[in-house]
Amino acid sequence: MASDTGRVDPLGGVPLLSARDIVAGERWILSAGFNVDAALTSTGRIDSELTDLRRLAGAGARVAVLSHQGSHHDGTATALDHVAGHLSRRLGRRVRYIPENASDAAVRAAEALAPGEIAVFGNTRHHAGEERGDPELARRFALLGDAVAVGGFSKAHRAHASNTGVLRLLPGHAAQSLVTEVRFLTPWARPPEGVFRVAVLGGRKPEKTLVGLVHAMRTCDLVVPGGVVLNTVLRALGHDLGASDLGSRPDACLDAVRGVLDAPAKARLHVPRTVWVAPVDGRRITGEAGPVTVADGVPAGHAVVDFELEPWAARSLAAAGSAVLAGTPSRYLDGQARSADAVLSALSRASGPALLLGGDTVAELPWQGPVSTGGGSALQLLATGTCAVLDALRDHARGARHTDARGARDEATPPADDNAMNGVST
Repeated sequence: MASDTGRVDPLGGVPLLSARDIVAGERWILSAGFNVDAALTSTGRIDSELTDLRRLAGAGARVAVLSHQGSHHDGTATALDHVAGHLSRRLGRRVRYIPENASDAAVRAAEALAPGEIAVFGNTRHHAGEERGDPELARRFALLGDAVAVGGFSKAHRAHASNTGVLRLLPGHAAQSLVTEVRFLTPWARPPEGVFRVAVLGGRKPEKTLVGLVHAMRTCDLVVPGGVVLNTVLRALGHDLGASDLGSRPDACLDAVRGVLDAPAKARLHVPRTVWVAPVDGRRITGEAGPVTVADGVPAGHAVVDFELEPWAARSLAAAGSAVLAGTPSRYLDGQARSADAVLSALSRASGPALLLGGDTVAELPWQGPVSTGGGSALQLLATGTCAVLDALRDHARGARHTDARGARDEATPPADDNAMNGVST
C-alpha cells in the first residue's frame, strides 16, 4: 500500500517527547494503548511504553496513565489492574492502580501522586463518551495532568476523548512508541515506483473495508480480501451468504465496496471460486466445515469461514515487491487455516518484504517477519500519510488555542469528531 498524499513526513510539525526536558514534579498524562487482556497473552503494547515511563518517572514526573481495553458498546471493557501489575514487574517499581479516571476522587489521586510515581487509572472505555470523543469527558480526563505524552500507536486513528480530546485541552508530545511505529511504517507508505504491491485484508473490523480496501484498490496491484471484507465483497457481487458475518457496520461497508466495484481501479481483486462454510449459531461454529462453490451460494444457517486461494493469486503474492497483511483472512483460531496458510506461504517466498498489521493479526498468525501493532492506525497512516492523533499534536504546535480543563471550553476549538475514520470504532 502507498499513501495518496505524496512524500510528506508524517511526523513533520509534531512535538516529540524526546525533545522535551522533564522537570521534577510535573504532572503528565500518558495516553497509552494497553488493549491487552488480563491473561497478558501479548504484552508488546505495554512494553513499548517502558522507555518513556522510565524517563518520566526517573526525572521526577508524576505520571497518570490512561488507556482503554475492550469496548463500552459490547460490554468487553474490563479493569486494568493487570496492566499496573505488569508495569510494576517490568519497571521494578510500584505502579498503583486507581479504578476511577473521571471522578473527583480520580483527580485528587492524580494530584496526590509523588514525584516519580506512576499510576494506571481506570479503563477509559467504561464511559460511553470515550469512543464518541465527548468533550466533557475529555475535560475530566485532562484534570489528571498538565501535559500529555501520546503513545499507543494502535489507537492513533481514533478521535476519542482520551486520545485527541485531551489534546484540545493540554499540550501534547509524541511518545517514543508512537514515533517508532510511524517511522517504521513510513517506507511502506512510499514504496519505490514500479514495485508490485499487494494487500491482504481480513478480520472483522470495518476499517479493513472502509479504509483498507478503498485505498488498496487505488494504489496496489493485487488485493486479496478475506474475513468480513470478503463476505462484503461477495454480498456486493450478489451472492447468497447465508449466516455469514458482515461485521459491525454492514451497510457502510457494503456501500464502500459497491463504490470500489463501480470505480476504475489499479488493483486486481481476488474473488475465490470456492469458499468453506460451516453451520453456525451466531459467530460460534457448530459443525464441520465443507467447500461450496461461490456461485451456488452459502446454505441457510451456514457462514463462510475460509476460502481457497486461486493459483494465480498465490503466484502473484510470491512475486510481490511490497506486501501488507491486515486482518486474519479466515477463522484461523477455529481451525480454518487454508487461506491463511496459503497466503503466508506465498508471502514467505515473496521477492520483497511483507508486513503484518494489527495486534489480533500478529497474535493469531505464525509469522516471523516485520509486524506493526497498529491495525486501523497503520491502515490510516498508509492510506493518508497521517493519523488523527498526529493531526491533533500538530494543531497544538501551530498555536491552536486550548481550554484550561478547569474552565469553559474554547468556542474556537471545533468539537471532536465521532471518529477520525468516519465513525469507525476499533
